[in-house]
Amino acid sequence: MTISHHIERFHELPIHEFDAEDTRPRPAAGSVAWRLSLEYGSKEDFGRLWQSFLRSVDPAGVRAVVIGAWWQEGYSSVDAAVEAITAEADRLPALEALFLGEVTFDECEISWLEMGDVTPLLTAFPGLRSLTVRGGMDLVLEPVRHDRLTSLSFESGGLPSAVVRAVAGSELPALESLELWLGVDEYGGDTTMDDLAPFLDGTRLPALRHLGLQNSELQDDIAAAVAHAPVVARLESLSLSMGVLSDEGVAALLEGQPLTHLRALDLHHHYVGEELQQRLRQALPGVEIDLSEAEGADQDDDDDRYVSVAE
Repeated sequence: MTISHHIERFHELPIHEFDAEDTRPRPAAGSVAWRLSLEYGSKEDFGRLWQSFLRSVDPAGVRAVVIGAWWQEGYSSVDAAVEAITAEADRLPALEALFLGEVTFDECEISWLEMGDVTPLLTAFPGLRSLTVRGGMDLVLEPVRHDRLTSLSFESGGLPSAVVRAVAGSELPALESLELWLGVDEYGGDTTMDDLAPFLDGTRLPALRHLGLQNSELQDDIAAAVAHAPVVARLESLSLSMGVLSDEGVAALLEGQPLTHLRALDLHHHYVGEELQQRLRQALPGVEIDLSEAEGADQDDDDDRYVSVAE
């Protein structure tokens, strides 16, 4: 799977593309999620686009911002865009949600996105409720404390283990939803099971209700660990999707702790045979189970299996 379409809603708001040259009346600042993105070959840099945005809307009312392409020609680091956004943090007191790197494959492959340190996005916006970051190359996060963040997602074809450890080492008492697209080693996805242990033992993230450990070559090992993980008892939904989950992983889930309390179990893009799929449905009759995108359980060679999002 490649990311081929832009999102249409974010933070429960419709996306509105900001165009500095559009003279039509603009929507109320807090009624939409504003998307800012540079056209390839644009004569202005992201800093100028951001300043134009702040002049054109009432920044004090902005609730959600989606950042698309931040480069003009040739891919460049996101650092300058992060600096531009955080330098004006005091002008955006109502900002609740931020998506950094909402681009499609034809703009830039996910693993070609040149990232940087995204810690300032959390430290500059203490009122932020939702942060999504797409891209893993050179991605940096330092452990932080943030008292209001309820949703955190890292979408990548290869998530650096240092970022995973930083999330685990952060104080996020309000976090309800965490999704990590772990990716593959070829693109920097070097997370180990030891790195994931803090999310599973139930001692961190006291408000967590949704956990996604996804898009991984370790999906069977993750499923086996989840089967006995204390955190599962307080989850409402669980995603082990997008990876190379096979019969082995589903068998571990069936042999582990009860999952009947879950509202939803997302396993889409998998290598699970029909028999194990049916056993899982029978064991969890009240759970919404997504077993779409079956990739073929007969592919016994691990080299023939692939995660949903890599390059």
